[in-house]
Amino acid sequence: MLDVVKNYRDIISQISKLHKEFSQTSKNPKLIAVSKTFPEEIIKKVIEDGHKIFGENKVQEAFSKWKSLKNNYDNLELHLIGPLQSNKVKTALEIFDVIQTIDREKIVLKIKDLLNSEYHDRTYKFFVQVNIGDEEQKSGVKISDLTDFIEWTIKDQKLKVDGLMCIPPYDEDPSLYFNLLRQLCDQHNLQHASMGMTNDFEKALKFGATYLRVGSGIFGKRS
Repeated sequence: MLDVVKNYRDIISQISKLHKEFSQTSKNPKLIAVSKTFPEEIIKKVIEDGHKIFGENKVQEAFSKWKSLKNNYDNLELHLIGPLQSNKVKTALEIFDVIQTIDREKIVLKIKDLLNSEYHDRTYKFFVQVNIGDEEQKSGVKISDLTDFIEWTIKDQKLKVDGLMCIPPYDEDPSLYFNLLRQLCDQHNLQHASMGMTNDFEKALKFGATYLRVGSGIFGKRS
């Protein structure tokens, strides 16, 4: 049987070593344990080993799993790392602490409306998803539209943007894209760069990721 706690500790150890190795460029990133499709009893093992930051792709699945987990464990931080539909924004704000996939005005307006009316007493982080490889089939704001979108979100809508996230083209070396995302963060004075997954988090760390999204490296292959 897969030992998720051992896997988790191995990943934490690798991140620590890589941070020392790339100390000139590393931002000492935090690990997001991506628990999508995995049940509560598996996730609990990692929580009980001390981990607090998790990621889910689907709003409804996250809500059904994490409502009870958040009631039973303190100080958990849940990140939405999958696409957000406007009709799921309310549920997303109920369960998530960080939304990493803001990519269009409609979502910003819906979030802003709900923050003003129902969720003004909670603190969130919001990231803009960047279509870093300019791929037609992928979500995210195009690089050519990014400055306008960030300025509109921050200045016109008064919604704080805390960082950027990306998923690079899967068949190319991600280093170029990770370097570019970090540059875009710095250019817009944004602290956080969410980039890097199980297969490429080493490169993401080297280029200044602040959050690494590791799923199968901890929890194993999804069925």
